[in-house]
Amino acid sequence: MDWLIKLFTAEDSVAHIVLLYSIVIALGVYLGKIKIGGISLGVTFILFVGILAGHIGFTGPTATLTFLQDFGLILFVFMIGLQVGPGFFESFGKGGLKLNMLSCLAILLNVAVMFGCYFIFFDTSDKSNLPMMVGTMYGAVTNTPGLGAAKEALNSVFPGGTDFDIASGYACAYPLGVVGIIGATLAIRFICKVDLDEENNKLSDDEAENPHVKPHIMYLKIENEYLSGRTLSEVSEFLNRDIVCTRIMHNGTVSLPSRDTVFELGDEILVVCAETDAAAVKAFIGPEIEADWHEEKQAQKMVSKRILVTNSSMNGKTLGKMHFSSVYGVNVTRISRQGMDLFASRNHHFHVGDKIMVVGPEENVQRVAELMGNSIKRLDHPNIATIFIGIVVGILFGSLPLAIPGMPVPLKLGLAGGPLIIAILLGRFGYRMHLVTYTTTSANLMLREIGLALFLASVGVKAGAHFWETVVQGDGLLYVLTGFLITIIPILIVGTIARMKYKFNYFTIMGMLAGTYTDPPALAYANSVCNSEAPAIGYSTVYPLSMFLRILVAQLIVLFCCGAL
Repeated sequence: MDWLIKLFTAEDSVAHIVLLYSIVIALGVYLGKIKIGGISLGVTFILFVGILAGHIGFTGPTATLTFLQDFGLILFVFMIGLQVGPGFFESFGKGGLKLNMLSCLAILLNVAVMFGCYFIFFDTSDKSNLPMMVGTMYGAVTNTPGLGAAKEALNSVFPGGTDFDIASGYACAYPLGVVGIIGATLAIRFICKVDLDEENNKLSDDEAENPHVKPHIMYLKIENEYLSGRTLSEVSEFLNRDIVCTRIMHNGTVSLPSRDTVFELGDEILVVCAETDAAAVKAFIGPEIEADWHEEKQAQKMVSKRILVTNSSMNGKTLGKMHFSSVYGVNVTRISRQGMDLFASRNHHFHVGDKIMVVGPEENVQRVAELMGNSIKRLDHPNIATIFIGIVVGILFGSLPLAIPGMPVPLKLGLAGGPLIIAILLGRFGYRMHLVTYTTTSANLMLREIGLALFLASVGVKAGAHFWETVVQGDGLLYVLTGFLITIIPILIVGTIARMKYKFNYFTIMGMLAGTYTDPPALAYANSVCNSEAPAIGYSTVYPLSMFLRILVAQLIVLFCCGAL
C-alpha cells in the first residue's frame, strides 16, 4: 500500500499533480450540478472542492499550482474574447448603447458599495482588508476572470510575495451572489409592478412589427418608364438601396439577371431587399404581383442552396467584390451568421462559419459551393495556431508597462487584460491579417471550461490551507453580508431606472442584469419565464463590455488603491 500512500502524498510527482486536479475538478463539476431551490453553482463548485482539498493537506508545489492557475486564466479569458469579439463593437448600436451605459452604471455602483462597506465595516489601517474586499466583490458579482485579474495585479504590486487570500472572500460571497442576482431581479418586478404576461405580449407585438434588416422577397412588374433600357446596376444605383434581383421573366423566358441585364417595360422580376426598403422599391420599380411563372418553365434548372463558408481565403472578403453574378452567374440572397438572418448587402464581410443562400443554375451554384468551402469537417477542425499566436501577442501586450504619476508601479493589463483585448480584436478584425479565428461553439466552450477548471482548482487548493483561519475564525460572516449588499443594491437601482425611466421590457432588463454580472444561472432563469429571445439579446448586448470592464476594474482598484496602502 506504500505506492498508494505515496501517490497521494508525494507532492513533487507528476502523477500526484494529475490526480489532485482530476479529483478536485471531477468532484466539483458533479457537485456543482446539485440544485437547491432550482439553483446550482455549476463549475464554480470546483473552487470549494479545491479549498477542502487544500485544507486537509491534499495539495501540490506552489510553483506548479501558480503555473496552472495562470495558464488556465489566460486560456479562459482568451476564449471569452474570441467569442465576444465579433459582436463587441456592434453592441453599441441603437438600443445597445443605453443598455451598455446602464451596465456601466451597475459596475460603478458595485465598486462604490464595496468601498462603502470597506470604510464602514473594516479597519482601514489593515492593508489586507481592501484586497479581501476586492475578492468579496468579485464573488458577489459571480465574475471569476475579475478574481484572476485582481490576483495577478496583486502579485505585481506586492512582488515580495505578500499573499492576500482574496479567494476566501470570493468563496464567501459567491453562493449568495448567485441567489441574490435572481432575487433582486424578482424584487424589481414587484417594485415596478410588472405583469409577465403583458410583457410577453408586448414582445410578441414588437417582433411582429419589427422590419429591420429582415429579408423581404417579392415579385414586381416593371412599370416605371424611366427604367426601360436601364441595366440592373443602374437601377440599383438610382435606388440607393441594397437589392438583389434573383430572377427575371422577359418575353416568356425566366433567366438569372446580371449587373448588365437590361430591363424593359412589362418585365417581371423576383427581388430580395430589406423589409424596411420594400415600399420604396415597389414605388420606384412597379407594383407587387402574383407571378404565374414557375421553375419548370425555365430554360435551365435553377436551384437555391444554402452554402457554408469554410474556405479560410474567403475570410474578410466583401460580397460586392466577389462578382458572383457576372462571373458565376448566381446571386447571394441571404446570409445567416450565428442563427441570425442578414440581408445580403454588397458591403457584407464574409466570416468563416457564415451560411449563404445562393440562387442560380445548379452547376454554377455547385462551383460557388466549392469556392466557399462548404465543408463541415473543415469547419470543425480547430485553428490552434491562431489561438496560440493570439496568446503570445496578448501576453506581450499585457506586459507593456505604462507609467502613471502617483502609482507605485507601472500599469499593466497583465495576464488577464492583455489576452482578453487581443482576443476581442482578433475576433473582430482577424480576417484583415488573414487569421481564421472561428471556433465551433463546442470547441470554444471546451477550451474555456478547461481553463476555468484549472484556474478554480488552483486557487481553491492554494487558499484551502488558510481558509479556516480567514473565514470561520475571522471575518467570514462579514464578507457574506457585505457581498450580499454589493450584489443587490446596484441591481435594485439600475433595474428600476431601466424600467421607470427608459421603459425597457422587463425581460430585456433581466438579460441585461445577468450579462452585467456575467451570470449564466440568472440568464437561464430569465429564459425559463420568457417566451422570446429578449433575455438572451439583453445578455449578449452587455456581456462583452461588462466582461472587459470587470477585468479592467479589478486591476485598476488593485493598482491605484491597494498599491497605495
